[in-house]
Amino acid sequence: MSFSFIVAHKWAVIFFLPSLMVMVFPVLAGTVRVIDAGGGLMAAQVTSLKELRFKATVKQEHDFSCGSAALATLLTYHYDDPVTEDKVFKAMFERGNKEKIEREGFSLLDMKRYLEANGYHSDGYVTNLSKVAKVGKPVIVLINNGGYLHFVVIKGIDDEKVLIGDPATGARTLPRKDFEAIWNKLVFVIHENTQLARNAFNKETDWKIREKSPLGAALSRESLGAFSLMAPSLDGSSGGF
Repeated sequence: MSFSFIVAHKWAVIFFLPSLMVMVFPVLAGTVRVIDAGGGLMAAQVTSLKELRFKATVKQEHDFSCGSAALATLLTYHYDDPVTEDKVFKAMFERGNKEKIEREGFSLLDMKRYLEANGYHSDGYVTNLSKVAKVGKPVIVLINNGGYLHFVVIKGIDDEKVLIGDPATGARTLPRKDFEAIWNKLVFVIHENTQLARNAFNKETDWKIREKSPLGAALSRESLGAFSLMAPSLDGSSGGF
């Protein structure tokens, strides 16, 4: 008999099946030992909820590096251009105003310069969520998370929720009205490889993070760095993505 679990915390899980009692020892992810009712030992592969949330989202390594992690997420998982956060971070940090970056974080201008150096054209637009959904491309956006400005990637949108790749907490969904309340209406878009990007928007595998763990416990939020980013904006009527 095979088992598949999603485990959120280091707690043991005990549940019953017909003629079988299964106990899962404390674990975050990996292979766990399972004891059946007869005393036999089996192995079961588990995936932690935290691990699942970062499956297609690059985790930020510094308090002020959400911008480099968001850009690495966009390129790696939506434009088939794998790049590490460290590589993006070092390139943008070397080209940018180091003191300002350490104080305020990366800006959209830092991202634009990085993309230009790597053969991409990009722009910022002021728009609305319905238009983002209609265009159907992943974009980087700036949200206000409890007073802290923070870059995330919009990975998908449905009638009720927005799926974001958050470099601090991983992929998560928010009700559309809740997202719109913390979003400044700015989107940052890459113009190349439009069809490739659209194919990577609203991916079923990305929405899998909505599945709940057997424990029914929410993943604790990680602290976010403080940001004060001046993002260039364009009038939404000046063109599409």
